[in-house]
Amino acid sequence: MNRRFSEYTTIAEIVTQYPQTRRLLEELGLDYCCGGKTSLQDASQKAGLSCQEVLTKLNEKIDQSDSKESPPKNWMAVPMTELIRHIVDIHHTYLKENLPRLKNLSEKVYRAHMQHHGDMLQKLKQVLETLRIDLEMHLAKEEEILFPLIREMESFANNQGPRPAVHCGTIQNPIQQMEYEHQSAGELLGQMRKITSDYQLPADACRSFQAFYEGLQDLEQDLHEHIHLENNILFPRALQLERQKVS
Repeated sequence: MNRRFSEYTTIAEIVTQYPQTRRLLEELGLDYCCGGKTSLQDASQKAGLSCQEVLTKLNEKIDQSDSKESPPKNWMAVPMTELIRHIVDIHHTYLKENLPRLKNLSEKVYRAHMQHHGDMLQKLKQVLETLRIDLEMHLAKEEEILFPLIREMESFANNQGPRPAVHCGTIQNPIQQMEYEHQSAGELLGQMRKITSDYQLPADACRSFQAFYEGLQDLEQDLHEHIHLENNILFPRALQLERQKVS
């Protein structure tokens, strides 16, 4: 039996306890953000991998990290207010800055390469625009509704503020909506990978084409980390706090 976890451990539990495994999980095609509640066994099977081989790779990565790298920040051990600040300052800011940039790049590349790659680029533009619109509304809902409520809950639990008014009945309702929107965003990222054949540049790609694909891959990586921090850490902690202290 594996000394750290078993085939029945969820992907979320693995990446939450050992954040240094995130890149390996991505390389193996194991979804740790939207699919975090899936067991390692089921996720491996879906990806066409041997669960035991995945376990071995994960342990090797953790052993290497333990001996060579400083431990990553444990977001389970800090106040949720600090985690929210990190999500907004790092990930929300990233999206607000880069989604318009990627939109402009998509239009520039389409104009330059529409003759030979027009159908593919048009589909890619449409999916990216859907993702941009969805995420902009999503960020607003988090910053204006859900995150302030979580801050108020934590303040109340620490005897630093009044009992929060949860107009939606339970915080589980807005969290479920955010998780649904995360799932939709993940599906759109998957569509973009499919459209671009995993971001394989055509032979005639210019520098803007290359920058566009690199930007989309950076967006995917940042969103994976962003969704992981919310789905696997912030939201479960908020639900637990509501059950213990606020309800």
